[in-house]
Amino acid sequence: MTESMDFLLWVRGPAFDVAVAIFVIGILIRLFEIISLGRAVNLAEPKGTEFGPGMKVIFSRTLPDAGTFKRQPLTVIAGYVFHIGLLISLILFVPHIQLFQETFGFGWPGLPNPIVDAAAVLGMVGLLAALWNRLVNPVMRLLTSKEDYLVWLLTFLPMLTGYLAYHRMINPYPLALGLHILSVELLMILFPFTKLMHTFTLFLARWYNGAMSGRRGVQS
Repeated sequence: MTESMDFLLWVRGPAFDVAVAIFVIGILIRLFEIISLGRAVNLAEPKGTEFGPGMKVIFSRTLPDAGTFKRQPLTVIAGYVFHIGLLISLILFVPHIQLFQETFGFGWPGLPNPIVDAAAVLGMVGLLAALWNRLVNPVMRLLTSKEDYLVWLLTFLPMLTGYLAYHRMINPYPLALGLHILSVELLMILFPFTKLMHTFTLFLARWYNGAMSGRRGVQS
């Protein structure tokens, strides 16, 4: 028990501080790199506005088009199930909210634990379905890189270890909780340097595409 407590104190202390520092600094550097690239001066006379179409595309691209759903229904469904399950378990689990409140001084209401637990299971099922689809679909398997598998593992481990810790399926409990926190810290450390960065760049790219279409006066 002493060793497991020491491990838990280490991941909640020095390891957590290092992970947060790398996460924040890494994201700021990546965003600075992207924004500092700028864009070429467009000398053509604008035929429309940029802001409105850009904002429209941010929201419209949230829903898949009919063609994409028809070609890859499992990919679309698994993606939505995973993201919804992850968001619920991440931001509406009371212990997570309490941690955020202790760190930043404010929080929000959470959901009952059974609902969050079910959402976490759905999130893991969505991830497993997405992995299975990548393995059995020849085109998806060809397009999948080693980084894609790494990103999958980095995302899956925090959900799995959190579920195991919540249900006391690893003993002693401090070890289970420590493994969960460590998996989150590993995700945070590698986040800025992998495709996980799309969490932040996604909306920038959508706005840019919509804004450029709006400037040209075409529908995006």
